[in-house]
Amino acid sequence: MAKYHIWTIGCQMNKAESERLGSYFEQLGYEPASADDADLIVLNSCVVRQHAEDRVVNRLHNLRQIKEAKPDTVIAVTGCLVNADLTKLEKRFPQVDYFFKPGDYPQWLEKPGWEQVLPPNPAPSTYVSIIQGCNNFCSYCIVPYRRGRNKSRPLKEITAEVRELVNRGAKEVTLLGQNVDSYGHDLPQKPGLADLLHELNTIDGLLRIRFLTSYPKDMSSRLIEAVAALDKVCEQLSLPVQSGSNEILKAMRRGYTVEHYRRLIAEIKDKIAAVALSTDVIVGFPSETEEQFQETFDLLSELRFDSVHVAAYSPRPGTLSAKKLEDNIPAEEKKRRLGKIERLQETVATEINAPLLGEAVEVLVEGKKKEKWYGRSKSGKLVFFRDDSDCLGKLINIRIEKTSPWSLQGRVES
Repeated sequence: MAKYHIWTIGCQMNKAESERLGSYFEQLGYEPASADDADLIVLNSCVVRQHAEDRVVNRLHNLRQIKEAKPDTVIAVTGCLVNADLTKLEKRFPQVDYFFKPGDYPQWLEKPGWEQVLPPNPAPSTYVSIIQGCNNFCSYCIVPYRRGRNKSRPLKEITAEVRELVNRGAKEVTLLGQNVDSYGHDLPQKPGLADLLHELNTIDGLLRIRFLTSYPKDMSSRLIEAVAALDKVCEQLSLPVQSGSNEILKAMRRGYTVEHYRRLIAEIKDKIAAVALSTDVIVGFPSETEEQFQETFDLLSELRFDSVHVAAYSPRPGTLSAKKLEDNIPAEEKKRRLGKIERLQETVATEINAPLLGEAVEVLVEGKKKEKWYGRSKSGKLVFFRDDSDCLGKLINIRIEKTSPWSLQGRVES
């Protein structure tokens, strides 16, 4: 039997696409294997940050050795490394047989319908892509150049896919897009994300619905109200702020101000009880002063997020900031600013999670690691517990016995 191997790095969108590719390959008769044993190797790449791109390039060099040892091995690359200049990529990486755009399927295979790429036994919590690309063109972001402009999937198609995933065993879906708040704006009837949430909320057997990532200037009051009203939609929102400085936000071309962001967070907290909020931040954007960085630090201290994903700025070739702005913040200064925010967030998350000690939370069990089951609360808290029974895919009440910034530990509520 032919064998395949998929190596994935990057966002949840990449992970979802790799999962679908693996399912498709298995339906074609392939079985999963290590890279050394595979007949077909797919590298699903990310170049959003320099560190990610470096890992991709290193992996491609390793694959070159495999190709030299086994010339018949088919190597394919997808993800955001793949741009319009395939000739340049082919010259740089001659060991690669095929390049295909993120979200597409291998051109040398028959293009499948969505039914063909669904896993026969999906995980209890699984991803569903609802929109590709982005129209915002933030000055630092490579995504619109690699995934293109907004392209939404039809609402009925998504609903049918989720219903089928539930029939096959899924209990929770996370709806994915570079900007899920723009979902449907490019479709004839112009349905919004709120319409999709209302539709999915009616599916029997579906227990939870999440979505990411949102964009502050595009999040509507109607969407916030849908999250508050629909019982299956989790009270967890990812809303990247990127900077607490209006000057930096303008240079980033984010399209909103700090004041707008504050009002949006206030509306969310007012309408959604016990909401858990996460955000993304970039430090060391070109010419970011110490005072501008401090504005970001102060905003995070004020708004107190459940989680913060912080990254040091790295110029991405082809983006506006890489073309027009000098990357003039030293690496050591970027590292210092990043570390300062990480230490702040560790303190904030510790304080947010501490009151959960002794409380019971409902957990959807996703898997097992080192003799402990794990899953997430409706607000997205990672919870570990021990139990001898088969808990996979079940909703279980866990009494929290230990808290930390990153996860919770507990026991099954008797």
